Amino acid sequence: MTSTLYPQPEGPGGPPPDKLTFTLPSGRRRATQVRVGREFRRDRLLPQLIRKAVLDDDGQQCVQVRLSAKDAANPAARALLDTEAGTALHLHQLLGGTEYAALFPRIVGHELDTAEPFLLYAPPRGTPVERLHVMSATDQEHFTRDLLLALHLLDGQGLVSRGVSPATVRWDGAKAQLWGLESVTRTGAPRRPWGRAPFCAPEQRRGEGLADSRDAVWSTAQVLYQLVTGRPGPADRPPPDLAEHRKLDRTLQDAFAPRAADRPTPAQALDVVAPDTARRVRLALPADETPTDQEAFDAALRRKRQHPRADRPRQGAAAEAERGNGEVLCPYCLENIRLDLTKLFVTDSRMQYKPLNLKGINNTVRRNDIMRGAVQKCVADPAFPEHFIPVPYLTYGRPLTVAMVGQSSTGKSHLLTQMIAAITDGGLEPFGLTWQSVNPEQHAKFVRERVQPLRNGKVLDHTAALGLDDFARFVESLLLTDDRGRVRPVAFFDLGGEDLVRTDAALRFLLGVDALIFVVDPALALPLPQLHHARERWGVEVNPDGDLAFGTVLDRLPKDGGCLDVPTAVVLGKADLLRFQPPVDRWLSRPASSSLDPDAVRAESRDVYGLLRRHAGPAWLRPFETIRRCTLHIASATGSQEDRGRYPAGAGPRRVLEPLLALLAMHGLIPVPGDRDALALGETPAIEWTPPEQAGVPDSGDPVRPTERNRSE
Repeated sequence: MTSTLYPQPEGPGGPPPDKLTFTLPSGRRRATQVRVGREFRRDRLLPQLIRKAVLDDDGQQCVQVRLSAKDAANPAARALLDTEAGTALHLHQLLGGTEYAALFPRIVGHELDTAEPFLLYAPPRGTPVERLHVMSATDQEHFTRDLLLALHLLDGQGLVSRGVSPATVRWDGAKAQLWGLESVTRTGAPRRPWGRAPFCAPEQRRGEGLADSRDAVWSTAQVLYQLVTGRPGPADRPPPDLAEHRKLDRTLQDAFAPRAADRPTPAQALDVVAPDTARRVRLALPADETPTDQEAFDAALRRKRQHPRADRPRQGAAAEAERGNGEVLCPYCLENIRLDLTKLFVTDSRMQYKPLNLKGINNTVRRNDIMRGAVQKCVADPAFPEHFIPVPYLTYGRPLTVAMVGQSSTGKSHLLTQMIAAITDGGLEPFGLTWQSVNPEQHAKFVRERVQPLRNGKVLDHTAALGLDDFARFVESLLLTDDRGRVRPVAFFDLGGEDLVRTDAALRFLLGVDALIFVVDPALALPLPQLHHARERWGVEVNPDGDLAFGTVLDRLPKDGGCLDVPTAVVLGKADLLRFQPPVDRWLSRPASSSLDPDAVRAESRDVYGLLRRHAGPAWLRPFETIRRCTLHIASATGSQEDRGRYPAGAGPRRVLEPLLALLAMHGLIPVPGDRDALALGETPAIEWTPPEQAGVPDSGDPVRPTERNRSE
């Protein structure tokens, strides 16, 4: 980045150029020969390597920022490059075609899901400020305006640069340019120590509190002080000679305050340096469509709140289980079944079922251990194909069945595998739940064949379709125990679109299901350009009519009044494909929470609703529109895309447990403020309440005040 010459084509006998394939900001792919120059570290404390490059197909000059294979094996290093790429792409999308784009590096391309990930930038403008010795007063004024303008633009997107320093800010005599995008964090994120004194704010250096846009204002003031005086200022207080530099004192005096709360925001500081600039920036940027999406989401919730939940008695096996006769619903044939000690089996060394005889086993501990690994043959429906139920599934009351719904290519298997792995890693413990396998042998097989290969970076095979006479595919079951000692079996099933169309048994299974997880494949749902390469690679096209499996399930489920009433989560899966796309980027970067906040769940649902509403169309939102209690989520089972059959950095799941947490809360296994409905529907304002009969006075003759009725529901 500092040499004056870019690498030139080699003469005869010289090394051939390398082949480079990467993704353009538009989402299209480009393949070309490339010649690269000498490589060095951009910052000795950071892992990124940098070198100049020439793309031989058109002679375009670039700067390549990359990670070596060794550094790329470190998730923290990859996260830095992801942060840099996401910020650069977001700014490119926001500012492209405006005069403000020149304030930041212009990204040319990227290739991140590979063994040696990299970014390509247009050549930087100007000279790093740390190399400048003289700058005129007029230039200082323009430089200050540009730097504060860059911070203001970032602040408008909820971003803070932690890396503003003389090494990351450049000046070409007319305009400033801010680099160091790997240092960007989200406003309100926990502060982490970053940067060097005195350019990092005191709170940032100590890692105290939450990131604030005023942290970068401190950094800007320190850069200006060094540029004016030729020396660094104090690391934790205003410079003692600040009054001697009148312009700096007049414009940025408060920016040197030791506490962020006492400093101006970027917009306030910018208005002092260049009045009315912040307002003109707002007018020049694209209009924000988020309020319209939020209004549509809130209107959908209001419609669903007009259909109060019917408190009807449970039917069939559910009612019997509640009366305590020990019957549960078989998840396969949907008939009532209870524990029968004469129909128990265990597997032998060849994994074949053999009858279990409990006679003579009088030791209670040994008997219980054997029973835990046993299964019972279900004969409730003699015409149904042979099937077996784990004994613990029959001894703890009504099981909770969770069905994954989506086409075979949506990534359901990877998502479900990581979801169960997160549970067994203790992911439910902060919510008062512990787990135990229903069948230890079955669970060990699941871990061995699914969890371990995926965690080691192997791509799991697609699940084969069911036979014509087969039924819903059982995946795994666990026993969840809450902090009051109550135990509930939870069983997970996988329903593919092809299976639902071809097998009536799979559809019959829906009549007894307790919770649904619809998995949206962004490549099928969203016609965004950055997904073009994924569609080409997988041989799929955008389907505006939605996932076939979604419609099949929704049409088969029994309706309760005007809405379906099975607790449901809709998951935008493979979200790593969109990890630089708002609002996906905001949610994927959030750390795992230790409590379930209904406001946060609804905010995520609102954001996913807006994304699907704007780009995918109504068919993909049908589950949310027709199911009364339905939350929407963003998740990635792997954190990145595969490269030649493997995930280069391993499969790093993100937010895979959140959909299940919402379902468990809607079933009462996890307490949340308010009631179960509050999680998905929010609190009903009194003005919205309408009695089921019709607006007015209830049949009792005594008017019920809406606020009291709302609390009782």
